[in-house]
Amino acid sequence: MASSVQDSLVTVRDVEGLRQRVRSWKKSGLSVALVPTMGALHHGHVVLMEQAHAMADRVIATIFVNPSQFGPHEDFSAYPRQEARDFEILDKAGVHVLFAPTAESMYPPGFTTSVKLAGLTDVLCGPLRPGHFNGVATVVTKLLLQAQPDIALFGEKDFQQLVVIQRVAADLNIPVDIIGVATVREHDGLAMSSRNAYLTPDERAQAPALYCAIRTAAGKIHQGEDPKGATEEAKASILAAGFRSIDYVDTRQAKTLALLKRGESLGRVFAAAHLGRARLIDNVEISENV
Repeated sequence: MASSVQDSLVTVRDVEGLRQRVRSWKKSGLSVALVPTMGALHHGHVVLMEQAHAMADRVIATIFVNPSQFGPHEDFSAYPRQEARDFEILDKAGVHVLFAPTAESMYPPGFTTSVKLAGLTDVLCGPLRPGHFNGVATVVTKLLLQAQPDIALFGEKDFQQLVVIQRVAADLNIPVDIIGVATVREHDGLAMSSRNAYLTPDERAQAPALYCAIRTAAGKIHQGEDPKGATEEAKASILAAGFRSIDYVDTRQAKTLALLKRGESLGRVFAAAHLGRARLIDNVEISENV
């Protein structure tokens, strides 16, 4: 990887401006990493940027709150937007370019194209958030084609999203390596998320129970227990901790998201549950939780 002096962060809002910079970098033999985000950045995002720096010469972060991945009753209008603060975080993290397009530039008048998947989006969050993964797949496909990076990094907290994007890149022959980065957690195990800001102090104290429950379930499954029994115990534990409802606690194979059968241990435990205003998701790898 070529060495270089870090310049100040530059904000780009149009596709051609972004492509000009990428062409210039690649003409100089520099590799490029892309880290897509919806803003409201936290330390988990910073870790993604750090990993991108370790793997490429130039790092592009994107901030775009994508309307097409929000359902009619979801929090698009309330989703936290703090671009000035995010800019400071990215600048400190050594990111070279912030690509922050407008909704009108991403979805201009007459836009009718979307990317849809089968199978991977029929489970877990898919049925509960109709159209969500089509919106994710479409916007990420656009970002990959707009930035034309060598690699793109995504956090494993949104593991289903990661699998979907890997499938899209493979199916459409997009020449980008899609790399998953381990979930970054608070000191008590809670997965870092922009939606944690919705939690009250009492709810924040209850929230780590989600990770504790699925980690316990993963350990039991690794030791040979029936996945169904282990996940039912996890659900009871989550509700007992004060969560108001559970969307799912499920065990799936990591690459295909097919149901994990008894005796199989190379998979993950996935969960989504509601605590106050927040919908929290998490997952753990079974083989790491003996």
